[in-house]
Amino acid sequence: MLEIFQYGFMQRALVAGMMIAIICSAVGTFIVLKRLSMIGDGLAHIALGGVALGLFLNVYPLISALLFAVASALGISRLRKTEVRGDVAIAIFFSAGLAVAVILLSLANGFNVNLFSYLFGSILTVDETDLQIILILGILTVGAIILFYKELVYLTFDEESAMVSGIPVEKLNNALFVLTAITVVISIKIVGVLLVSSLLVVPAATSLLIAGNFRETILFSIIFAIFSVIAGLISSYYFNIATGGAIVFATIILFVMVLFYKNSKGVA
Repeated sequence: MLEIFQYGFMQRALVAGMMIAIICSAVGTFIVLKRLSMIGDGLAHIALGGVALGLFLNVYPLISALLFAVASALGISRLRKTEVRGDVAIAIFFSAGLAVAVILLSLANGFNVNLFSYLFGSILTVDETDLQIILILGILTVGAIILFYKELVYLTFDEESAMVSGIPVEKLNNALFVLTAITVVISIKIVGVLLVSSLLVVPAATSLLIAGNFRETILFSIIFAIFSVIAGLISSYYFNIATGGAIVFATIILFVMVLFYKNSKGVA
């Protein structure tokens, strides 16, 4: 079974997938606990406008998507401080991103196939450039989480106390939104716009069912996500199915299994 990883494209897919699994799990844990699960879906659709813009201007799509998503993440964070609720702020930028994508699609018909791959993901087509960007941004994201881990945990559980304690809450919230935007953009190549929020949310939600503390939550989430990536890659290769869908479906299966296990123990 493991002989499939002798191929270069499978090796790149595995490395990229494992990096995505790690950062999605780490960032996703904070997002889920802050009850901002929908921001992943919102930023993914916003990033679609950036991808369309990159294809339209003939520049590397993930770079334009990254700039688009980071700017929108900061915009959402700022808008949440006004009278606009968080979910409404996400919806507004979500709509703007989709509008840009649709307008650009109406202006150019030559990149429909390329855009399709970003909608549903194409991990098996990850090239050296994609891999380098994923690894660089992934390492920077993990480094930022490690560097500000204590502050982010404090902020996640009690924002008001964190503010009283002198923690720069506004800057850290902005940083978390930016990290989420980065995570979403580099995950698009793996699972696609339509599924990226699942990889952010489901492993973290599964981990919360059995973890005893915050560190365990992140650790179990990473394990579940990496297992899902490997299972999705192998099943997509042998059954000729979409890899992004297979990865996300594996996360759902794990969630159901863990939930069943926890409920059965409770009954017993």
